[in-house]
Amino acid sequence: MSDSQQPDDSEPVNVFAETDGMDLRPGSDDCYKCSICDTNCPVAEVDDDFPGPKFQGPEQWRLKRKEDADIDDSIMECSNCLRCDNACPSEVPLSQMHNTARGEYVDNQMEKLSVEYIRNRVLANYRTSAYLASLFPRTASFVMNFGPVRWGMEKVMGIPSEREFPEFATTTFREWWNDRGGAQVQNPDKRVAYFHGCYSNYNTPEVGKALVHVYEELGYEIMIPDQGCSGTPMFANGMLSDARRHAETNVENLAAAIEDGADIIASCTSCSLALRQEYPELFDIDGIEDVSNHTYDALEYLRIYEDLEGELQGSEVDFPDLAYHAPCHSRNQGLDGQALELIENVDGVTAEDVGDSCSGISGTYGWKTEHYETSMEIGEEMFEHMEHAEGDVGMTECPTCAMQMEHGTGYEIKHPLEVLEAALVSEE
Repeated sequence: MSDSQQPDDSEPVNVFAETDGMDLRPGSDDCYKCSICDTNCPVAEVDDDFPGPKFQGPEQWRLKRKEDADIDDSIMECSNCLRCDNACPSEVPLSQMHNTARGEYVDNQMEKLSVEYIRNRVLANYRTSAYLASLFPRTASFVMNFGPVRWGMEKVMGIPSEREFPEFATTTFREWWNDRGGAQVQNPDKRVAYFHGCYSNYNTPEVGKALVHVYEELGYEIMIPDQGCSGTPMFANGMLSDARRHAETNVENLAAAIEDGADIIASCTSCSLALRQEYPELFDIDGIEDVSNHTYDALEYLRIYEDLEGELQGSEVDFPDLAYHAPCHSRNQGLDGQALELIENVDGVTAEDVGDSCSGISGTYGWKTEHYETSMEIGEEMFEHMEHAEGDVGMTECPTCAMQMEHGTGYEIKHPLEVLEAALVSEE
């Protein structure tokens, strides 16, 4: 809302004081209660008790402005898929309101010694537990999936025993990167800084390796800055202080890479979304807008700056038919069709879109016992489409969507970068 549209007799009210002085009142006033956000919410679709994003965003904001009411505890039922942002015709900053409200709820209303808080803190700070597990990866992978341990974690921590923990890599991506001697291409005119995130480092280094091989094949010099977690699981769990600490580290190091002539790329669409959208929405950190403006999804960047159709011309790989799921955080960036458009240029690969439904896992959301059944019910449409697709191998850019796809169907899951690697890069 422009200044000319603001009421003359009132001043903006900073309702949630814990944010960096950001006022969201204009956004709440722009909401005219059409409820499109509610009809696009995957949680509201399967859970009649969930009030939906309209209540948790602008309506709760108005209530807080009128009186100092507590945040409704249903804010912790929001999966942070951000589909409401895409759906709103008035561009109300719904997810920003939800993240802010969730942070206040956790800071001021959640019991810090409760099992829920401790469990959420562990899940939100996955990077810490993954680092510890990476010191003894085989032992950690075995113990985390040992039946009695899984049963105990469900009873004590509220982590569903139905979920299988992902295996930890015996060699992390950063260890592999250092062992190979870093960048193999020097090119100051084509330089990128890779934000690999936690999962590609500790669990699926093959995705990071695929990115490196593809980008170097196309003549890029790759930088791997020091980095923390993107903050995505912290936003979803209301741990905004933790997210800010990581954001400060990331912004400082990524801004330095930008000064060295690099753009920022991420292989995980949730990581690129955090750097591009959630950081500047939630934090006031020097250099944050620069980082936001120079961040791209890895496939998006290649589509902008390279003739991938030409590069893939004549490429032929013996690859299985793929059932592709576009993550919600990819859709939020307008990138939901890009992987299929790329893959269709590779001879020998057939990829089928399995629909626009949410996978249901939404990061840490589906890793909580109280949300597990809801998570699986949301994902049912995707599971059915995958099972009716030609192939029995899935493809997605999001690591937790990949977990859900594998969990619901038993399919092996690939990242689009792995397909591009097979098509463009000769065996090393």
